[in-house]
Amino acid sequence: MKSKLLFLVMYALVTAMGAAHANAEKQSNLDDQAGVAVTIYNENLALIKDTRKIKLDRGVNNLAFRDVSALIRPETALLRSLTGLGGLSMLEQNFDYDLLTPQKLLQKYVGKNVRIVKTHPTTGEETIEQAKVLSANNGVVLQIGDRIETGISGRIIYDRIPGNLRDRPTLVMQMDNKIEKEQTVELSYLTGGLSWKADYVAELNSDDSMLDLNGWVTLTNASGTQYTNAILQLVAGDVNRVSPNVEYDLAVRSELMSARKSKSMMTEESLFEYHMYSLGRSTTLANNQTKQVALLNANQVSVNKEYLLKGADYYYRSHYGEIGQKLKVGVYVDFKNTKKSGLGLPIPKGTIRVYKKDSKGNAQFVGEDAIDHTPENENINLKLGDAFDVTAHKKQTSFKKRSKFRQYNYVYDIAFEIELKNAKDEAVTVKVQEPIPGDWSMKSSSHKHRKVASGTAEWEVKVPAEASTTLKYVVSVKY
Repeated sequence: MKSKLLFLVMYALVTAMGAAHANAEKQSNLDDQAGVAVTIYNENLALIKDTRKIKLDRGVNNLAFRDVSALIRPETALLRSLTGLGGLSMLEQNFDYDLLTPQKLLQKYVGKNVRIVKTHPTTGEETIEQAKVLSANNGVVLQIGDRIETGISGRIIYDRIPGNLRDRPTLVMQMDNKIEKEQTVELSYLTGGLSWKADYVAELNSDDSMLDLNGWVTLTNASGTQYTNAILQLVAGDVNRVSPNVEYDLAVRSELMSARKSKSMMTEESLFEYHMYSLGRSTTLANNQTKQVALLNANQVSVNKEYLLKGADYYYRSHYGEIGQKLKVGVYVDFKNTKKSGLGLPIPKGTIRVYKKDSKGNAQFVGEDAIDHTPENENINLKLGDAFDVTAHKKQTSFKKRSKFRQYNYVYDIAFEIELKNAKDEAVTVKVQEPIPGDWSMKSSSHKHRKVASGTAEWEVKVPAEASTTLKYVVSVKY
């Protein structure tokens, strides 16, 4: 009888020890990392693929996957074994984002006992009192014996750190493991806190006919963790996302390709309906760091400089006299994204800053403009500012109701004069664009016009050096 009882006790003890062992938390940190790949999209979205070597017990394990992004989207996390297919079965997971700070630790001990260490100001003798934390909002409220105190006049001693309070962002996963030996696993997930943008620096030559263009990618990591020797890829394009929750087809993740072997700057390839840029070497993205990586370099790109005066449609609808004096004439630089021009590759959206050397050879800033994602063979048009020496004076010289073609609709003849002035010591050509509403036709014009769209007339007017030219036209409009 005693032997049977002893057997039952030992069996229960062994079973309890086995259960405790199975439920004991195993930790994995960056020391276990075998590699990491970071794919950053536009609009503060990134895909992380974190590969680590771990050893788990057979059966149920609790794995604390430390040093994940603090802005991880837990619903997108996927852990898989790369060495033993089918060896891991996920049961549940928890993302512990309450990080260990003095305030958080105090909040977790509300309703619990702590010890307060006080030092005598004269003798230096330390005394310890037990206290119960009643509140930790906007300060601390303690119950010490039969009195209530606010504030802390000494050090606080805690018995332990609560289990759901971590010193760094941790994804805790419970899984059933069938492989006892060390295995390589990959955790992939979407996260915020990682972003990129393209910035370009262009330098015009002396006669504004060519420019040299350099592109940089600016990376910002505010995700709460570091990515060491990461394979870096950037996706340019507008990826559709469900708001507020982000959904991402896991099948797409496996299609992301490894970086090519160009080490000087990024290489480009198509990905679905987007374009992906890969850095041909690994790089480290430290937390709270901004890093720049070379994207492209093109020399002697052919450009076209133009002066553009844009009108408005409101003064075609009623009587107006003076429309404006010393009107600004915009200065634009236009070039084509082709191989012939020295480019010919998909260009991510960003800001292009343009410089030009002065007479002493010093590069001076002359303007900047934002561009959208630009595929090959498309034009890039930059507004650099408004001309100082080229201005316009515009007025309406006639507004006549000519005839009625319906009960409430009439035909109007409207006349305008646009005087273009050039104070430069060289001739310029100004492109004039007028948005004309309604059904219209040009009755007369001092310069040849083009109907570039259903509601737009365009002229190219040459203005001699230190002189002026006047554009006169009459347009017939039906309202």
